[in-house]
Amino acid sequence: MVRVIVGTQWGDEGKGRVIELFAKDADVVARYNGGANAGHTIYVGGDRLVFHIIPSGIIYPHTICIIGNGVVIDPEVLIKEIKTAKSKGINIEHRLFISDKAHLVMPYHKLRDDKDGLLGTTRMGIGPCYEDKYARRGIRVADLLYPEVFKEKLKNNLKEYPSLKLDKIYVQYKSFSDFIIPFITDTSTLLNQWIDKGKEVILEGAQGLLLDVDHGTYPFVTSSNPQAGAACCGLGIGPTKIDEVIGVTKAYTSRVGNGPLPTRMTKEFENIVREMGQEYGATTGRPRRCGWLDAVLVGKALKVNDIKKIVITKLDVLDKLPKVKICKQYEYKEDKHRVATGLQTCRRQADFLSVAELSSNFAPVYEELDGWLSPTGSVRSYNKLPTAAKKYIDKITELIDAKITAICVGPTKENTIFL
Repeated sequence: MVRVIVGTQWGDEGKGRVIELFAKDADVVARYNGGANAGHTIYVGGDRLVFHIIPSGIIYPHTICIIGNGVVIDPEVLIKEIKTAKSKGINIEHRLFISDKAHLVMPYHKLRDDKDGLLGTTRMGIGPCYEDKYARRGIRVADLLYPEVFKEKLKNNLKEYPSLKLDKIYVQYKSFSDFIIPFITDTSTLLNQWIDKGKEVILEGAQGLLLDVDHGTYPFVTSSNPQAGAACCGLGIGPTKIDEVIGVTKAYTSRVGNGPLPTRMTKEFENIVREMGQEYGATTGRPRRCGWLDAVLVGKALKVNDIKKIVITKLDVLDKLPKVKICKQYEYKEDKHRVATGLQTCRRQADFLSVAELSSNFAPVYEELDGWLSPTGSVRSYNKLPTAAKKYIDKITELIDAKITAICVGPTKENTIFL
């Protein structure tokens, strides 16, 4: 069985812990896009770990982890994560494989990244690294195996950056290569072999569909494709290898960085949710904006990814709210009769994901429900959830037309209700 697990919102849905849930029964977890701009938070023996590049499945000793060709790798961050994992007693040897075709984030990428701050990126050099990849001047992991080739490419790329010194960067990356080389291989061949042998495989996306460079709220997006279909390109497998796509949907909405968030809560509710949910960027620590669950945009994500099953995360964060809302449709402000919902296509629906003026052109229409004002963190059965919480879950199911397979009511895998 090969499953893709993908976020259905603007990232930060809790994919790390959902992947952790599935990884305990998986043979392989493979990451296919993004870089150190994505932070996946998991808990090991009470310790909070944030992995930006290494797949979340690394915490299970039986699970093989792959960093695919579609990922851009900051070697300094990667080495730090490997050392952190080892310090927690996690064995990495013969379990972590890095694609020789993945591209390296270089110091000049960080210099170029979102200089004016208009996009609100993490400034980790991810976008500029992808730019160089598609301009065919990128430096790949395989180049670490050939020092003279690496040095020549670096020399050519540094012509635009007189402040950066060739020898200093070369020596730095030479030390990185000595650490990383044992993990480098043709991961596409390995992964295809394991799939053909019937291994249980999870393909892990970074960020969420609404940050997809093609299908997200462009230009306030990431520079890769979190979409499930990108797993094929980012790992080197055929599309018929994928058996199932599972979506991860937070019980509300959050967004770090700039760009539209049309269902943003009032400050009163946002402050409660931000503190309850610890909504601060895993990479930058920036406070995230928080909003009500947007069934329209989640519905769009389900269609683009062909998602039939979802996991709801962070339901417990809403425990203290007297009222909860779900955006069920949008009204186009110039024509109140022109609307779009998660289940219905209309002429203007495409605008939701293609224009930066989302919040000014469209007005969300909400379904308001009573809150449950009762703690759910210790609940382990759907039937034992407060009645109002069950009504909220039922309404989500109705609006997005997908099967909910699990509900997360806390930060660890024990805080999970399976349906």
